[in-house]
Amino acid sequence: MTITELLKKVRKIELKTRGLSNQVFSGTYKTRFKGRGMSFSEVRQYQYGDDVRNIDWNVTARTNEPYVKVFEEERELTFMLLIDVSGSSFFGTTQKSKMEIATEIAATLAFSASVNNDKVGAIFFSDKVEKFIPPKKGKPHIMRILRDMIYAKPSQAKTNLSEPLKYLTNIITKRCTAFVLSDFMCQDYHNAIKLAANRHDTIGIHLYDPLEVSMPNVGLLPTIDAETGQSKWIDTASKTVRDQYNQWYQGNFEYFKKTFVRNNADVMSVATNEAYLSILIKFFKERRN
Repeated sequence: MTITELLKKVRKIELKTRGLSNQVFSGTYKTRFKGRGMSFSEVRQYQYGDDVRNIDWNVTARTNEPYVKVFEEERELTFMLLIDVSGSSFFGTTQKSKMEIATEIAATLAFSASVNNDKVGAIFFSDKVEKFIPPKKGKPHIMRILRDMIYAKPSQAKTNLSEPLKYLTNIITKRCTAFVLSDFMCQDYHNAIKLAANRHDTIGIHLYDPLEVSMPNVGLLPTIDAETGQSKWIDTASKTVRDQYNQWYQGNFEYFKKTFVRNNADVMSVATNEAYLSILIKFFKERRN
């Protein structure tokens, strides 16, 4: 892809997703996120009904009267996009691949944050952290994230979700909202999501191609594993073969849902042939505060 082609593609995504951003978070943007920070504002005398946990004991001791700390919601939020750029993310049998859908969703979320003057950062990952873009404000910064997504060429093809989650926990010390965009075709990240979700407001966005959900019966089928590069023929006419694949796929999906939900992280699923905007709007409208 030439620089001109890249810029045209980024511009096309920008024009499409900037218009969608206001629809996703219209009116109730701030209240849709659990992890809003609270900053100390002032102290005032204790009033009936105040939370005793907010009593400022130092001021109370000096004045011999109970005083409480007053907090206000921090206006600035930080969003992190954890984006799977492993081999399987480039798979697609519809008009768009999982990576193309991920790029559009990430752009929609990022421009929504930008309109509200919030910071956005990104972590690209395969079975390791491929790239970290620190959170910043502004359209040029978002355009950089989109360019890097379109140009993404991972050094590794496999997926390991533990690595970006541990990196997020270590590198972002202030509580943020983290969107994890992946097909989640891996397991063994329970401890990593437990730590990340304990510190950050975490949302898993499961991206999938309709053909991946259930193996069709089309006879002998040549296949290439996107994450290992191995090619082989599969007899899809065999019910045993189809059942083994379907169990493997469903196992990964169930692990994703249970692992995230058990650790108070939210989840949603988006197919490559679905209108993702309506899914995002429904999710944020229903989201617990």
